[in-house]
Amino acid sequence: MVQKIKILSEIESIVKKIVPSSAGVTKIEMEGPEVVIYTKNPSAFFGTDNFVSRIAFELKKRVNIRTDKSLLSDPETARKKILELVPKEADVKDIYFEEPFSEVAIEAVKKGMVIGKGGELSKRIIVETGWTPRILRSPTTKSDTLSGIRKHFFKHADERRKFLLKTAEKIYGEKRTSTHQWIRFTALGGFREVGRSCMLLETEATKVLLDAGLNFSSDDPYPYIDALGYPLSEIDAIVISHAHSDHTGLLPFLFKMGYDGPVYCTEPTRDLMTLLQFDYLDVSVAQEKIAPYAEADVKNALLHTITRDYREVTDIAPDMRLTLHNASHILGSSSVHINIGEGTHNLVYSADIKFGMTRLFDNIDIKYPRMETLIIESTYGSKDAIQMSRQDAEQKLLDIIQETTQFGGNVLIPVFGVGRGQEICMVIEDAYKRGQINDKNSIYVDGMVREASAIHTAYPEYLRQSIEKRILTNDSPFDSPIFKEAKKEDREKICSGSGGVIISTSGMMNGGPVMDYFYKLAENPANTLVFVGYLAEGTFGRKIQQGLKTFPISDNGKTKKIEVKMRIETIDGFSGHSDFNQLVSYVASLKPKPKKIIVNHGDPQRSVEFSKYVASKFGVSASAIRNLETVRFR
Repeated sequence: MVQKIKILSEIESIVKKIVPSSAGVTKIEMEGPEVVIYTKNPSAFFGTDNFVSRIAFELKKRVNIRTDKSLLSDPETARKKILELVPKEADVKDIYFEEPFSEVAIEAVKKGMVIGKGGELSKRIIVETGWTPRILRSPTTKSDTLSGIRKHFFKHADERRKFLLKTAEKIYGEKRTSTHQWIRFTALGGFREVGRSCMLLETEATKVLLDAGLNFSSDDPYPYIDALGYPLSEIDAIVISHAHSDHTGLLPFLFKMGYDGPVYCTEPTRDLMTLLQFDYLDVSVAQEKIAPYAEADVKNALLHTITRDYREVTDIAPDMRLTLHNASHILGSSSVHINIGEGTHNLVYSADIKFGMTRLFDNIDIKYPRMETLIIESTYGSKDAIQMSRQDAEQKLLDIIQETTQFGGNVLIPVFGVGRGQEICMVIEDAYKRGQINDKNSIYVDGMVREASAIHTAYPEYLRQSIEKRILTNDSPFDSPIFKEAKKEDREKICSGSGGVIISTSGMMNGGPVMDYFYKLAENPANTLVFVGYLAEGTFGRKIQQGLKTFPISDNGKTKKIEVKMRIETIDGFSGHSDFNQLVSYVASLKPKPKKIIVNHGDPQRSVEFSKYVASKFGVSASAIRNLETVRFR
């Protein structure tokens, strides 16, 4: 508590030096890693002097300006004033007031029109109502997940503020000093394997988990959390690289077992991982399996999540700073940079990366201020793991669709709901616009693909600029009329028809609606199954890919044998992972070059091969450590 008062005193001193007394500053607080300044004269911060930027530059922290609570209008009066100020064209969907934060959340289709040119409209809302607007973009199509998340934050605003104040005390608490400073890294999951990614980064003062995934395709799905040897309450922070379940599936379970600290990730990652965690619960119920966590645990993790923008430096512990960088894998995916101590050691955890063309994202980040150690994935880490070009992959997919549908067959494309689903939809939508697919082809989308696509439209700034522009001008590729939403009751009719293209989850065929389609389509040689993503060892999709010809299913209590007669195709050019050449090019392009490389996220052979290759090519120390191995960085 002594250190907390000290840092606030330092902040108050800087604010006093920059901001004149006429600004009427009444209180300064830390909410998690952010500075909050309450004022009785908010307009004083709107001038050309740009006090907020100057304070943020001095403190190297995000700064929020809020009106003193004594000046807040009552919510109903403020609501009327906001609707009066905001143009109807902004299409405001919802307004709710978070009194503990003195903020009003305004959800609108056209976010920019609520902000106004140069932020003028937002400033008017503050001056005329007292409430600081937090402007949210409404998705172009309804998203139950996004709506639920935002209402959950509104409902539990007081609880969340208390959590942020508590987190600030831990981040800016008393620093431990020692002449024996050490840093170590322990592999808890995802090393020499794909799935259950989890690792522990420790100093004498701090313990941070990087990712917390599950491996649904394995008999041993959990990372080695029990090897920690101490309660989860001693973990200081969890950093999530991206939303896929092999990186986030364990997170709610950690809260169930006693973790109560912050989770750091991008905003889209927060929303997408919540979607996937709820979907896992739904699938567990449908399959009559017992899930390791409940809905309440997902919601608890959500309230403890602190979102950061790309390239925003954030304190997460007394001796660690976090920066998330674009990984170009899925929406909001990040490579994680952690600065330990005062530049003592810099770690980059690449997580899942795409060093190549995608329709969805801008190029991956390759520049870092400092980097001593790189943790890099190796999903395609062997020399024979070369993907076809993206252009060839797209053309092959379109050729398969044409070849199959012109003779009355149906095409089934298993996809990950987040990532490959959106990429495939964009390829098909573009082909439709160019006349390569016509109205004779019915394109069906099933599973969570539509829900995930809706979340994409709420964050166009995370997408490639051309896609961002389309979404902002009401021309989202995901809303094209070519796509038909398929429901459970539609599947029998779709499969008995002809000329259809079905895009459905799950990508590895370990469950989900894709199985219903597959059972109905498998025995007709006119149909085609097209794999467009990675298939982990042991998954049903991998078995089909490797030539499985018959398998049993339960049909009304009786066992029925299904023969696989449909055409099976694999197109690896759509993967959200880098192939071997792209991984090597990524390492070669990094600035600065790492001194040590640790390889993870690949099967044993590929991980070992890639570590040996980069060690030889780049002259650095490289290794493919095993789960439960620890490496000392200092």
